[in-house]
Amino acid sequence: MNEQDFGFETQAIRTQLERSQYQEHSVPLYLSSSFVFEDAEDMRASFTEEKERNIYSRFSNPNTTEFVEKICKMEGAEAGYAFATGMAAVYSTFAALLNSGDHIVSASSVFGSTHALFMTYFPKWNIETSYFDINKPETIESFIKPNTKILYAESPTNPAVDIIDLELLGEIAKKHNLILIIDNCFATPYIQQPIKWGAHLVVHSATKLIDGQGRVLGGVTVGSEDLIRQIYLFSRNTGPALSPFNAWILSKSLETLVVRVEKHCENALKVAEFLENNPNVNSVKYPFLKSHPKYEIAKKQMLLGGNIIAFEIKGGIEAGRQFLDKIKLCSLSANIGDTRTIVTHPASTTHSKLSVEERLAVSITDGLVRVSVGLETVKDVIADLEQALS
Repeated sequence: MNEQDFGFETQAIRTQLERSQYQEHSVPLYLSSSFVFEDAEDMRASFTEEKERNIYSRFSNPNTTEFVEKICKMEGAEAGYAFATGMAAVYSTFAALLNSGDHIVSASSVFGSTHALFMTYFPKWNIETSYFDINKPETIESFIKPNTKILYAESPTNPAVDIIDLELLGEIAKKHNLILIIDNCFATPYIQQPIKWGAHLVVHSATKLIDGQGRVLGGVTVGSEDLIRQIYLFSRNTGPALSPFNAWILSKSLETLVVRVEKHCENALKVAEFLENNPNVNSVKYPFLKSHPKYEIAKKQMLLGGNIIAFEIKGGIEAGRQFLDKIKLCSLSANIGDTRTIVTHPASTTHSKLSVEERLAVSITDGLVRVSVGLETVKDVIADLEQALS
C-alpha cells in the first residue's frame, strides 16, 4: 500500500520510528541528552549538516522527531519543530522570523500571553503590532503597512469562540506577500488544516487536546520547509526544545486523537444545545450551532465544532462568580482540552486585571463563561451546569 493513501487515523497511529534490534511494537523512550559519533569525520559531517542525524536533544531527538512527523502529516506540512510549551512555540516562531522594524497584523482576539508578547515585549525590539476586529475582516487590509511581515490569527478564538475565514486570510497574505500564521490549538489538526486555506505556518499548544489528558506541556509549529528552517536554527541556539519524555507522551496521545476529539465534539454540541435553551443564559457561541454568527464559515473550514463553548450568563460578574462557586462536578482550572470538563469565568479570574473596555475589545463580556467540554457522561456535565445556573 502507498503510505500517502492511508487515512488520517492510520497515519496518526502508524507513523513511527524504525524498530530497534529489539523489535519493539511501541516506540521506546530515548532519554538521552546527546548522541555519539563513529569517528572524527562522522562528527564533522554531522555538525556541518552533511549528514541528517541526532547530535544533541536540544536540536533533535528520536521521540520529538516522531511527534513532529505525525503533526506534519496531519496538517499537510513540509516540516516542523517541537517546543517545551505552546507559548514557546508562539514566541520562537515570531522571534525567528522578525527583525527590528517589522510589523505584525493580528486579530485582537488572541491568547493573553500572546497579547503580552505583542504589546509588552516585542516593542522593546521595535516590533509593532496592529490589531483588527475578528468580526470585521473587511478592515484587515487597512492595517497593512510597507513593513508588515506577518498576518496572525486564532480560529476559533480564546475565550470567546469567534471564527474567522481562513481562506480570506490566505488570499490577503498572498496578495500582500505576508507570512500567514494560524494558531490551530482549539481545532486540532483533525478538525481543521489551515495550510489548505493558505497558511504558511500552523502553531499548536500540544498541552491542550493533542495531549488531551492534562499531563504534559508541549508546543509545535509546522509549515513550509524554508520557514521552519529559520525557526529550527533560532530554537537550536535559544533552547526551547520539547523534552523527549513529553514528546513520547504526545506522540502516543495522537494515536487516540480522532476518537477523543469526536467524543469531545459530540458532548460539546449537546451541552451547547442545553445552554441555548437555559433561561439563565443570554447567548451561546459554539461553531456548529446555527446561531453562531460565523456558522457557515465554520462548516466550510472545520470538520466538527470543537470542544469549547462560550456563553453569556445573566447577571454579569457576580453571577459568574456564583456560578463557579456552585460547580460540583466540573473543574475550575486554567487548562482546556482535558478529559475532564473545565469551566472558567474570565472577567472575574484570568482577565480581571483588564478594564471593561479592554475586555470588550477582545469579546470578553462581564458574564462570559468558557466551557471546555470533556469526555464524561454528558448528562452528568449538563446536570452540573444546570444546578450551577439555577
